[in-house]
Amino acid sequence: LEELLKIAPELYDITVFGAEPHANYNRILLSPVLAGEMTLKDIMLNDVDWYAQNGIRLHMNKKAVKIDRRTRTVIAADGTEEQYDRLLLATGSNPFILPIPGRDLTGVLTYRDIGDTNAMIEAASKCREAVVIGGGLLGLEAANGLKLRGMDVTVVHLMEWLMERQLDKNAADMLKASLEQKGLKFLLQKQTTAILGTPDGRVKGLSFADGQEIPAELVVMAVGIRPNDELARSAGIHCSRGIVVNDTMQTYDPRIYAVGECASHRGVAYGLVAPLFEMAKVCANHLAELGIGRYQG
Repeated sequence: LEELLKIAPELYDITVFGAEPHANYNRILLSPVLAGEMTLKDIMLNDVDWYAQNGIRLHMNKKAVKIDRRTRTVIAADGTEEQYDRLLLATGSNPFILPIPGRDLTGVLTYRDIGDTNAMIEAASKCREAVVIGGGLLGLEAANGLKLRGMDVTVVHLMEWLMERQLDKNAADMLKASLEQKGLKFLLQKQTTAILGTPDGRVKGLSFADGQEIPAELVVMAVGIRPNDELARSAGIHCSRGIVVNDTMQTYDPRIYAVGECASHRGVAYGLVAPLFEMAKVCANHLAELGIGRYQG
């Protein structure tokens, strides 16, 4: 939207649906919020006033659940409807939940949005023992934040060393030693088989394939993400490891675009911010060209 407003500020009447009860914020900075170094206000990118100033109708806390491609209408869970000439899907990704017993217990969280972050902050004020499943960057950030909140934190990782996609074993060993000096504990090459619960449905521990069990009052899963293409699939839009788009970010329905972690371009769904910005620029320029051409015609 920022790019489109720069190129053609008055070309479209713009409406935004957002499932969260906030305007958009920087997810990359959720870790400093968890650590107590920043607040939600500090990480806002465009607040509610920005949308109003740019004439954008913002539907916060309204999850889009259906696209009627015949009538070109988006329908939210609460029944709100908006019609479109062009539709952009920027639904991001969902955290992957391990398909193990106990995943639905109270005290099992993922780490994806400010709601998850606030839930972890609240848990840290009441609980002592936390386990983070996943030794990638996100898992280590969650573990560090919970440790800074005063929790006793153990990181459980399936692979032989931490951040195996970014680091070799020597570098990972150095990282592990540094984090251990800060008080974090690690269980590597551990396959979690179940999350154990109390009779009233709360987390009490984890069990592993080798038979070991450890206690936990809070479990955070940080084991990866999957493109959030559910809305597109339900509308009959072609998806394969994400919403399939062409070089102009159009889906198989040319009126509908997709950018970000939900999109699959030439077989790749990106999880890094740089290519996502490029997608946004390409999409905005194409929307501007289409709109200007239609206006002049």
